[in-house]
Amino acid sequence: MRPLTLETPKPLIRVGGRPMIDYILDRFEAAGVETAIVNVHYLADQIEAHLAARANPKIVISDERGKLLDQGGGIAKALPWLGDRPFFVANTDAFWIQEGPQQNLLRLAGAWDPERMDALLLVAATTSSVGVDWQGDFEMAPDGRLTRRAEDRIVPFVYTGVGIVKPELFASQTQEIFRLAPVFFEAAEKGRLFGQRLEGLWLHVGAPEAIEAAERTMVENTF
Repeated sequence: MRPLTLETPKPLIRVGGRPMIDYILDRFEAAGVETAIVNVHYLADQIEAHLAARANPKIVISDERGKLLDQGGGIAKALPWLGDRPFFVANTDAFWIQEGPQQNLLRLAGAWDPERMDALLLVAATTSSVGVDWQGDFEMAPDGRLTRRAEDRIVPFVYTGVGIVKPELFASQTQEIFRLAPVFFEAAEKGRLFGQRLEGLWLHVGAPEAIEAAERTMVENTF
């Protein structure tokens, strides 16, 4: 997201007049989530100042100023706050429009089955996404089981940045710094990674030029 991120952390970059992080926090608030743990590292003071004005959900800061732990390591660091029950994970730039009659987060929670699943991801069809410039992430079986995209294939679903995971996936890791994607891929190899299809349009804003496309889509569709 350079040059925008030279002075502003990515979660605070504005899309549609609002910082991107506010969209997912609003979704969690509407779904009844009481506490959100937010990892901070780059330009962390700005993020803390912005979130200090928020009443719900309650914000707990997990400070990574001293060492950036990557997504997986950041989640592992937050486990003492999260306890031993499954929890939501979310990228701070994950947002969508045109949600169905039932909130996607509630649909995701309703589909969670700990007997079959180690992780359940909210996935979007590439045909109902904006800003997807890669070949997709997963194939999804009729029962919702996800398979990682093979290198030479184009697949119909992308990970929206939101999911439900078991804490055991992270407590068992031996490295302090690790990525999240390999955790999901390992669960997929065991047949324990599942997907729930997002209702609505997913907006991926991974570059400055993607902001215009996202904002145009927001104007053209009811939020």
